[in-house]
Amino acid sequence: MNRVNNYDSQLSTDQIACQVHRGMIGGRWEELGLLQLEFMKSHGLRPEHRLADVGCGALRGGIKYLAYLNPRNYYGLDLNQSLIDAGRIEVAALNLQERGANLLVSDAFELHKFETTFRFGIAVSVFSHLPMNQILRCLKEVKRVLEPSGIFYASFFLAQGDIQLEPVMQGRNILHSYWDIDPYHYSIKEMEWMGRHAGLDVNYIGDWNHPGQMMMEFIRR
Repeated sequence: MNRVNNYDSQLSTDQIACQVHRGMIGGRWEELGLLQLEFMKSHGLRPEHRLADVGCGALRGGIKYLAYLNPRNYYGLDLNQSLIDAGRIEVAALNLQERGANLLVSDAFELHKFETTFRFGIAVSVFSHLPMNQILRCLKEVKRVLEPSGIFYASFFLAQGDIQLEPVMQGRNILHSYWDIDPYHYSIKEMEWMGRHAGLDVNYIGDWNHPGQMMMEFIRR
């Protein structure tokens, strides 16, 4: 992953104290954290379910899930140790330590290291920064830990056609996405192809009120 983008750049203690991590993962801390929780609740997430949050970052969504799920049912994975450290500080600031966040640093989506299975998983603003081979790795690892009929949701930047080499203006003129440069875009067919090659059923959810990204659903049968 550190050869794909600079997302593994480590923040200093002072930067974390100044909440630089909130901007590093895209900002809109409260808005997008709540959006994730409400989306997952509307698609069946209940407090008794275990949730895998892939690319959890500094727990923008994680702190919302922690407060909602039963204790120890939240599992967050990220490649950046400093963001995980920042997430722990965010958890402590809200007195959520006793909710028992399970956090893991991995640059290869090694969800199996949690040694459990999941009814649900989600990755927000992760596939938008990954080339196809890394997305396929992620989906293969996700399949290993999903329960039968388990569901994984992933947001992405949408391209209008396959192998779209022209840049695409995303959302409300937020930024351009590209075929072969971070941030990446993919067509629905390309996302379906990746999901099926990873052994998962795929459905296009589309608009989920995110300012720029669409949503895909991957199901283990």
